[in-house]
Amino acid sequence: MIWLIVGLVLFLGIHSVRIVAPAWRQAQIDKRGLNAWKGIYALISIAGFVILVWGYGIARQDPVVFWVAPAWMSHVVALLMLPVMILLVASQVPAGRIKAAVKHPMLLGVKIWALAHLLVNGDLASVLLFGSFLVWAVFDRISEKKRLLAGLTRNPVAGPLKWDVIAVVGGLVLYVLFVVVLHKLLIGVPPIIGM
Repeated sequence: MIWLIVGLVLFLGIHSVRIVAPAWRQAQIDKRGLNAWKGIYALISIAGFVILVWGYGIARQDPVVFWVAPAWMSHVVALLMLPVMILLVASQVPAGRIKAAVKHPMLLGVKIWALAHLLVNGDLASVLLFGSFLVWAVFDRISEKKRLLAGLTRNPVAGPLKWDVIAVVGGLVLYVLFVVVLHKLLIGVPPIIGM
């Protein structure tokens, strides 16, 4: 469990610097340069992600179970994951109507992803993993609203419809890849019980 916690602290910690220490973050950028900051950020993110995935795998070998979800709940999660994949792709392309309406598609996607996975994973490691991401996404969204009110950022403006088409098609392709191949390959369990 300790490695899962270390990974979460590193990964979510570096992703929280803008929330909890924006002045320190800016000082690091001013001192080292934007590219150096991005490099440090990327290294800590990757290290944290690798450690949390490894730690989650270890923690699941000796689970502390709080609840067991009914088998049909995996179908609910599969349904919830469809907009998650579309939001993920929408966050990576220029703004269309989806991105403009949602404002922060990655954060909304993380919230839905985390909540959906909490519905079917009632062990301590999963509650720590998905619960931490859910709490982080909520706090990051609150932080984004504060930055918007302070004039430090602005909401995306709707662009051409083609970016929405790309987000939907790309999200559907990513969804199918995860359901058919990637979830079992990367996570070790099928996304829907009985597959």
